[in-house]
Amino acid sequence: MSSTTDKLKGIANEAAGNIKQGVGNVTGNEKLQAEGKAQELEGKTQRTVGEAKDGVKNAADAVKNKL
Repeated sequence: MSSTTDKLKGIANEAAGNIKQGVGNVTGNEKLQAEGKAQELEGKTQRTVGEAKDGVKNAADAVKNKL
């Protein structure tokens, strides 16, 4: 997966997780709250992976340009 794809999927999962948590809070559904929190954390992880890929690519490009 590309870094952009990872970041976009991460953002989408974070948003969906936040919505699930909100619905869970309003309805008192603890299972939905937990699922939402898990999905939000998964999204944050995906986004972080995408950002790390960008960092590695940028570092590799910098080294390549110095050679």
